[in-house]
Amino acid sequence: MRLICVLARCTFVLPALAVLLWASPGLAILGQDVSSIRDDQAHLNASERVVVSQLYSVHEMKTATGTTIREYVSTAGTVFAVSWHGFPPDLRQLLGEHFDEYMAAASGTRRGRGVHIETDDLVLESGGHMRYSVGRAFLNRKLPSGVSRDEIR
Repeated sequence: MRLICVLARCTFVLPALAVLLWASPGLAILGQDVSSIRDDQAHLNASERVVVSQLYSVHEMKTATGTTIREYVSTAGTVFAVSWHGFPPDLRQLLGEHFDEYMAAASGTRRGRGVHIETDDLVLESGGHMRYSVGRAFLNRKLPSGVSRDEIR
């Protein structure tokens, strides 16, 4: 009888888990263009708030898991920075082609409560715990002139 209950749960849980993993949200990619943000909003069915300044715009989205992701877009239409707070996001997706650069730099750092990586172009800072993470990543070479690192929150 116990085996039947376990099998019954597996027949429900495994397909549900597969659907959730298959439908996991994609996010804008650091260094790519603004069109990836519009795709994300539609895919996530997320609410988006856009704040426009003279030098850049911030596209803020809330995911189904409660994570807030901010994507900073230059006037040229390039995502030059991302920040997050909430459930840890998929950094491979957020960083795109810069993920390997992050991994190489992270392999030489001591693990603690926070991570600070700075390469020639990529800067990534993150902290938190398993269910809550705060972080930001940006590209030094893509920062618009006149924009301070401190503006990326």
